[in-house]
Amino acid sequence: MLDVCLLGTSGMMPLPGRWLTALMTRLEGSSLLIDCGEGTQVAIREKGWSVNPIDTICFTHFHGDHISGLPGLLLSMGNSERTEPVTLVGPKGLERVVNALRVIAPGLPFPLQFIELSEREHSLEINGYRLTAFRVNHNVVCYGYSIEVPRGGKFYPELAKQNQVPLKLWSRLQKGETIEEEGRVYTPDMVIGEPRRGIKLTYCTDTRPTPSLIENAADSDLLICEGMYGEEEKQKKAEEHKHMTMYEAARTAKEAGVGELWLTHYSPSMLYPENYMREVKKIFPAAKAGKDRKSCTLQFPEET
Repeated sequence: MLDVCLLGTSGMMPLPGRWLTALMTRLEGSSLLIDCGEGTQVAIREKGWSVNPIDTICFTHFHGDHISGLPGLLLSMGNSERTEPVTLVGPKGLERVVNALRVIAPGLPFPLQFIELSEREHSLEINGYRLTAFRVNHNVVCYGYSIEVPRGGKFYPELAKQNQVPLKLWSRLQKGETIEEEGRVYTPDMVIGEPRRGIKLTYCTDTRPTPSLIENAADSDLLICEGMYGEEEKQKKAEEHKHMTMYEAARTAKEAGVGELWLTHYSPSMLYPENYMREVKKIFPAAKAGKDRKSCTLQFPEET
């Protein structure tokens, strides 16, 4: 299961009750953060979660409302006696940007490891899940992220017996081992079925509608996507500044076939996102107005 918390939903500047952009997920003791706007560590504490287990921090891009909370967060992690490395992922230039911010956060008791993105799409396996970064369409280099938690095939005792697999090897084969014993090779597919559907979460802010978002968000259980403007008269402004309206996000969710949509990264001028949801739901009924600390736990699908 994947715990998800939308820590901050504001774009450009924080408002009372609305911190700047950030998302946090937890999986089996590992915590991941996407973006780290001002107030992120406060939001984590308000949620009741800990900063100490954060081992991966991803950045969509380097505008201040997405990274300004990093120095304080790193200091808090250091004060929590963390010593294990933290991996930072983001566009090319990440190490330079972070080291500039660290002028006020020197001497951390843990190392920082950097993965700089230059390709249009980049995938890596980390802490039991697959993380995919994909380029979107903003006025600076910007990435969206998908998190996929894979799920192996189901164990079938009858399949193991059919393939004459000794009982003592069953457990090891379930764990993915290939075993050679008494002149015969035993493989996992001799005891388990095809991989089952896992969990998928996609997060994207600061972009115009773009095919890369639809392709990478396809079949996500949850899409968290910017809906910066709800006012119809702001359409031209969204196009000029390379942002997305709530209605464009809803159409993206519909085209991608996602299970649910949470809107985020609201303009400071939009004080009540809920006021626009009736029209948004006409496009995509499973849309919800995100709010700070909105949370859920994504579960593996029930088997039929």
